[in-house]
Amino acid sequence: MQNGRMSYAVDDSRDRIDVDAVWAALREVYWGKWRSREDVEAQIRDAWRVIGVYDEQTGAQVGFARAVSDGAGFAYLADVVVLEAHRGHGLGKRIVRAMIDEGPGAHFRWTLFTSDAHGLYEQFGFAAPDRTALVRPAATLPVHPTQAR
Repeated sequence: MQNGRMSYAVDDSRDRIDVDAVWAALREVYWGKWRSREDVEAQIRDAWRVIGVYDEQTGAQVGFARAVSDGAGFAYLADVVVLEAHRGHGLGKRIVRAMIDEGPGAHFRWTLFTSDAHGLYEQFGFAAPDRTALVRPAATLPVHPTQAR
């Protein structure tokens, strides 16, 4: 803690990602219910880039995001999540900034999907697509059996 405030480190090292922590976090969010743990492991392994946020006092991972990209000009931002106990410290902004503004994709065209975090992403220049964008929606996916509670 610094001045009574939590201190966090943002890191893009894939080796530092705590798959157990990411799996636990994604099990709690609405957009992660269709995936198995094996799916999440593969998505982390195969991601173009990952970002982790860590509590500097404990070393525990408290935030995550991943991106898929062609590595040249286009990227998709996915799974931006901050553990509930650590929300309200600007970590979502730090994750997005580290991923899209401070990394190798700073000049890319970025896309993402969200149902509830438009305000966060609009701060980084995201906007509703124009007439040149088309999206084929995914089929409705059931909750994965390993997610059922």
